[in-house]
Amino acid sequence: MEADKDRDTANQHIALQQPYPQDIHAVLRELTAALAEQRVKIAFLEKENQDHVTKLKELEKKEIETDKKLQQLQVKQVAFSASLLDQGHGDIGPFNSQITLIFKHVVTNIGNAYNPHTGIFTAPVRGVYHFEWSLYGYGNIGTGGVLFRNGENIFLAYEQQTSGGVSASNGASLLLEVGDQVSVRLWAGARIHDNQNHQTTFSGHLIFTM
Repeated sequence: MEADKDRDTANQHIALQQPYPQDIHAVLRELTAALAEQRVKIAFLEKENQDHVTKLKELEKKEIETDKKLQQLQVKQVAFSASLLDQGHGDIGPFNSQITLIFKHVVTNIGNAYNPHTGIFTAPVRGVYHFEWSLYGYGNIGTGGVLFRNGENIFLAYEQQTSGGVSASNGASLLLEVGDQVSVRLWAGARIHDNQNHQTTFSGHLIFTM
């Protein structure tokens, strides 16, 4: 009898330790609801984060556009004018090949696009520019200079006579990309002269941007 009582008591303890099926279903429902709530929160946070990223990209784009507009406003004023010699008088040429002329006496260089150390103008913005160059010479040696865009021969200014002074000039309007370089090269076999009157010159300016 004692053994039977002990078995009944043990079975009762085991039955008490085992959860009822309805309790398990309730726990599962709570977990499912909590998980769904977490998923909703995660989705909301992801959308909120994506909205922040989108707004940040829009702000960055506007900032870039503003910088470009400011840059364009700043570089709309581009103009330079220079003569060959900074002081005194003298000749350049003749040479067997073309050389880039360095116009050292700068009277105007708005935008600093012209380099008086190299004689090269570098376009700071895409647009149409106008250039003019005038060369003075004398005697029976030709006076000439050619306008170059990068490595391309654009227009030549050339004159020659048997004696006395002579002047050659020309002009051109060019569509330039940012970084394009423009210069005047002494024509092979030609000679030019400059003095305190600054008769040999190179000038250019931006007409409009594109």
